[in-house]
Amino acid sequence: MKRGEVYWADLAPRSGSEQRGRRPVIVISHDAFNQTQSWRSIIVVPLSTSVAQAGRGPSAVLLPQGAAGLGKNSVALCHQSDHSGSLEADQRIGELNSSELSQVEDGLRLRWTCCRGFVDYEGKLSGPYDE
Repeated sequence: MKRGEVYWADLAPRSGSEQRGRRPVIVISHDAFNQTQSWRSIIVVPLSTSVAQAGRGPSAVLLPQGAAGLGKNSVALCHQSDHSGSLEADQRIGELNSSELSQVEDGLRLRWTCCRGFVDYEGKLSGPYDE
């Protein structure tokens, strides 16, 4: 299992508005954790096929049908990233290409902008960790 791969997962929401049930998720945790057998917490971004979710702001990243083997146009809900106790290797759907993964990473950065940085006038994220 590695960052950028898409798996089926059974999500149990912690609040009423989070995604629930069986759905695709993108693995976003670092591969050093993902490949440690004793590590039990993989960080994922849930996907939705709801058109309404696409309008949730810059942390909702559109992925076209076929991306990572997805059967429908989907939205990566970066604002709902969370951990999944386990993902089964036989439930792998596919893998995002580098451009798609970069878009998801941008959505994750924007999610945390209020805490660690800001978006400048050109739309680029910067903050205290940038050189």
